[in-house]
Order: sequence, then C-alpha cells, then structure tokens
Amino acid sequence: MNTPAARYAAYAGLLVLGALVGTAGALVQAAWLPLGLLLALLATAALFYGGMRATGNQLGLAAAGGGWLLAVIVLSLGRPEGDGLFGGGLGELLFLFGGMGAAVICATVSRLPQSTP
Repeated sequence: MNTPAARYAAYAGLLVLGALVGTAGALVQAAWLPLGLLLALLATAALFYGGMRATGNQLGLAAAGGGWLLAVIVLSLGRPEGDGLFGGGLGELLFLFGGMGAAVICATVSRLPQSTP
C-alpha cells in the first residue's frame, strides 16, 4: 500500500467491514447469548487488530472502529414507532462496552514493528 489511493481504498473498505461486523455482531449476540456475545466480541477484536495490521498503522483500527461504532449506534437508536434492535439488556451493554474495550486494547498494543530497509 504505497500509493495514497490504495490506502484510502483500504480505509474505506475497513469502514464498511466495520459496519458489517457491528451489524452482524448486534444480531448474533442477541440470538445466541452467551456464546453469540463471545463470538461477536471475538470478531470485533479480530477486525480491529486485523485492520491495524493490514494498514500498518492505527488509522486502520480507527476506520474499522468508526464503522463498527456507527452501525451499533444507528441500530441502538430504533425507529419512531418504537422498534429497535437493542432491547437494553445486559448482553447489549456487554457488546457495546466490550467492543469499545477491544478497540482500546488493540490501540494500546505495542506499536507495530518497523521494517528496516
């Protein structure tokens, strides 16, 4: 990823992938509690760490995390009719805070090793 266009495409892809993982995680954690919650959190952490490793910097983590957070926030708002994906239970809170915790942990992991020419 030497060209700026390739980097921007990777960040946009991670943003979309983050939104997809956030949406899938919101559905899975509610359907198969407690194993679904564990699966959703593992997928979230893998996305965050993989985004950081794939781009070689923490902007990949931020792009994936931004897409994930945007999807989770939009799904938690619901509609004016009262329909919402999150019911406000313990599993939903653990998914939200666990995902944010995974992002913080991945962001504070030791820096990526710099390659020497």
